[in-house]
Amino acid sequence: MTVVLLAVGGVNASAEESSDTLTKIRKTGTVTIGHRTSEPPFSYLVAGVATGYTVEICQRVVKDIGSKLGIPDLKIEYVSVTSATRFVMVKSRRIDMECAATTNNAERRKMVAFSYPHFVTATRFVSLKSSNIHTIADLAGRSIAATTGTVNLEQLNAINRQRMLNISVLLNRENSDSFNMVTNGKASAFVMDDILLAGQIAASSRPDDYVISQETFSPPEPYGILLPLGDEAFKTLVNSSLEKLFTSKDIQELYTKWFERPIPPLGQNMKLPLSPELKAVFSKPKEYLE
Repeated sequence: MTVVLLAVGGVNASAEESSDTLTKIRKTGTVTIGHRTSEPPFSYLVAGVATGYTVEICQRVVKDIGSKLGIPDLKIEYVSVTSATRFVMVKSRRIDMECAATTNNAERRKMVAFSYPHFVTATRFVSLKSSNIHTIADLAGRSIAATTGTVNLEQLNAINRQRMLNISVLLNRENSDSFNMVTNGKASAFVMDDILLAGQIAASSRPDDYVISQETFSPPEPYGILLPLGDEAFKTLVNSSLEKLFTSKDIQELYTKWFERPIPPLGQNMKLPLSPELKAVFSKPKEYLE
């Protein structure tokens, strides 16, 4: 994955005053975080409470924002978003940041801004081992599940057209619904980010029944925190907080907690060690502009 580095300076007082988001936060004493309800281990609900790897990263960012603004008791308001609503919610300033598993690409950067990457993934598909489906070519003529508002759907549709695979795409609002279609035999496969597929499998009652494809629909791409477009002071402050976290030992502890140990509520374990690609991203945080 190629990244382009942009210099990020400190946030001075005048920059804070020119930031719509920071002004709003200062006035309300609250940061509004958009989260997902079923995107483990990144962003999901446990007993009705937002939790996950990205949610915890954002909680640390909010603490740093509070320190910068002199508001030690800065509050967080959590708002549920979906793949289809997340961009609208950021653009309309209903939420200050979206903390989930959202892929950064050029088309999306026309609508919203992205923080430094916090994860790297690629698009693959999951199927039942008993279906004996191994490659994208094996999906030809089959019904394949996908989630609305995702880059994975765009990639599936593009390959479907290019290779003339005659795939019937079945759309769902939530990843869990798409995965359940595979479980129930209503779809032959589900196309999604590989780590999110691993999360669905780990949370299932029979994880050994599933297999994730080796073949990918895309090169590796990063996840970032969604931020309002054009608010450079706010983005600079968020990225400064992320850089502090990523270049400390805390990020390894946080990663291990969510990807190498059992997570609530079912005790599933991703069993996914930190990859060399992600380790490189953490060692030198940069804006992804490919």
